[in-house]
Amino acid sequence: MKYPESFYKSLTTELNSIVNYWKHNSVDKKEGGFLGKRDHYNHTVPNAHKGIILNTRLLWSFSMLQQYDPHFNVHELAKRSFLYLKTYFEDKEHGGLFWELTAEGKPFQPKKQIYAQAFGIYSLVAYYKVSQDEEAKDWAIALFHLIEKHALDAIENGYIEAFEKDWSPLTDMRLSIKSMLAEKTMNTHLHILEAYTSLLEINPNEQLRKALKNLIDLLLNQFLNEEYNFELFFDKQWKLVSREISFGHDIEAAWLLIDAAKVVNEERLIAITQDRAVKIADRFLELGYKKGEGVLNELNRDNHQFDTDRHWWPQVEAMVGLHYAYQLTNEEKYKNAVLDIWEYTQKHIIDRRNGEWHFQVNEKNIPFEKEDKLSMWKAPYHNSRALTKLLKDRS
Repeated sequence: MKYPESFYKSLTTELNSIVNYWKHNSVDKKEGGFLGKRDHYNHTVPNAHKGIILNTRLLWSFSMLQQYDPHFNVHELAKRSFLYLKTYFEDKEHGGLFWELTAEGKPFQPKKQIYAQAFGIYSLVAYYKVSQDEEAKDWAIALFHLIEKHALDAIENGYIEAFEKDWSPLTDMRLSIKSMLAEKTMNTHLHILEAYTSLLEINPNEQLRKALKNLIDLLLNQFLNEEYNFELFFDKQWKLVSREISFGHDIEAAWLLIDAAKVVNEERLIAITQDRAVKIADRFLELGYKKGEGVLNELNRDNHQFDTDRHWWPQVEAMVGLHYAYQLTNEEKYKNAVLDIWEYTQKHIIDRRNGEWHFQVNEKNIPFEKEDKLSMWKAPYHNSRALTKLLKDRS
């Protein structure tokens, strides 16, 4: 056994806890669909808007969890999520998914963020796998064609970040107020890769396969730098506009690239992504991880300042990325880091009092009480995915 039995037992216990939290705390019984926000103390925030990222990640999570273990009994929640997306988030005039709705389900920010369209594909594929609903598969394929038609830069390559409701140019392309204004971002390309990987599994199509190969190439040769960190923000002509690096995105990309190459099914690509993943993991251990203290958030290379807050999602993405490196090399340093990060997560990230996980804690492990338990950017996608992936590899 690669990891101690106690490790798998604790993963299973926490996965059950995550499922129970989202089963009992996410449903909007008043307006339909799912709540827009719960605060740090798990209080419902009245009239909170509903974001596409939360809703697609809920569809993905409930679908994946139902397929992983039917005893979780979340199929009806997956179906509820699919129907809410179809009824309220789909732009039936111009195609694609709206970014944000009011609490009542009316479009509030109807822009077309490509990151969101990618999560639409990812979630619809997961729902199709568990439901065999052809409508979900067809919708995922339609979103793929919308991305390729409107977002792919035919001259410079890569994908433009966002558009207006009718797919015309958009000035402010940011994902959130915390993001940098840039026309091409590593984060969006990473999640298009993730979406196309899943879609190719159920839709063997040469156009899709070529698009996925192109994304692998872009991430390895345009975004990945010589130090094995990913550059995050570029303008349309690929001029770098930021010197920040994100440790969570680095290690998440390492394993997603391997999965993408395996679906493309080219030995050369598989070998390259595996080699790069180990190098990325080594760089991550050098800069982004502290033994006994978890995973740091970011580094600004211009002023050499680390963002030492610990966000919840990089902890579990690190566990998966380092687990892949351990599988490839059998080197104990990766295994030890996985176990250490999980121990840290259990002590400081999981919220034993209010449920689910803290959004982030500071360097002294004090939670940020202004951050939410459930919101646009707080969903069960990262933690449920990581725990199930590690449990599936138990052998």
